Amino acid sequence: MQDEDFSIAQAAVLERYGIDADERWVPVPSIDGQAHVLVAGAGPPIVLLNGIGVPAAMLAPLMAHLDGSTLYAVDLPGYGLTDTTTNFAADLRTNAVAFLLDVLDALRLDRPAILANSLGSLWTSWLVQRHPERVAAIAHVGCPAIVLDTSAPLPMRLLSVPLLGRLLMRVQPPSARQVAQLSTMVGEHPLPPEIADVILATERLEHFEDTFLATLNRLIRLRGGRPDRALRAEQLAAIHTPTLLVFARDDPMGGPAVGRRMADAMPNAELHIVDGGHAPWIHHADQIAPRVADFLGQAGGPGGGTFRAETGRGFAGRPPE
Repeated sequence: MQDEDFSIAQAAVLERYGIDADERWVPVPSIDGQAHVLVAGAGPPIVLLNGIGVPAAMLAPLMAHLDGSTLYAVDLPGYGLTDTTTNFAADLRTNAVAFLLDVLDALRLDRPAILANSLGSLWTSWLVQRHPERVAAIAHVGCPAIVLDTSAPLPMRLLSVPLLGRLLMRVQPPSARQVAQLSTMVGEHPLPPEIADVILATERLEHFEDTFLATLNRLIRLRGGRPDRALRAEQLAAIHTPTLLVFARDDPMGGPAVGRRMADAMPNAELHIVDGGHAPWIHHADQIAPRVADFLGQAGGPGGGTFRAETGRGFAGRPPE
């Protein structure tokens, strides 16, 4: 029933933004299961990876503005309809890289561009550190998780504490009110109702709580990000993949000042500032999509120069309301 509720909520998001997407389940040996992928459009491939606790459909407002490419929006393990394992977060870096490689192989994508947010950005950075040959270009939209000395808002840090996090989730279980509080915390309130509904449906999935809490615990602590898992300046300096950094002015995870530090540390990155919070495409996709499309074409991504953005259009040819 939970999966059915999620599918209904996901369909409502795609309908609102006029996206005609196919659903694919691809084999992922590293989780001994399948990954759920939304596939839309036609043209050079872009893989989309979202942040912690939300599914691929969360990116629908941005997907609706990208045309001239094939979009592969992937649910990360435990968030959406992708399978997971009980110990996935135990060695998060190794398992995340293995998962992404398995997904790329299953989709037969040799060297796509990747567009990522937050946790997805962290995983993408880990991937290109180990396998730079697998990714043509990167667009980070919103501050990557625990980059440099960034952390997370206090409520997320409290949830990272063993036992306390479990207790807090019992005190405040998933609800419309809780999702509204989440949207305020990340600077994106109010959410479109369909986006709020799909987040709530995700939080009610069977493996969500265990995956969410375990991942938080591996990445952050009450004092902030865990230094041994953060993206440090010397690690960023080793990433030569062409990278676009899209930072929002009101991102509580890390604003333009962090973006400038990242751009200074990386040998092949450029910074673009937009309005919004931690998921700025929800309300400002029209500021983001043209820049992403231009960058991926100019950066030598697949089909270099063929990406383009159609402001205000979804794949079904009608603007979202």
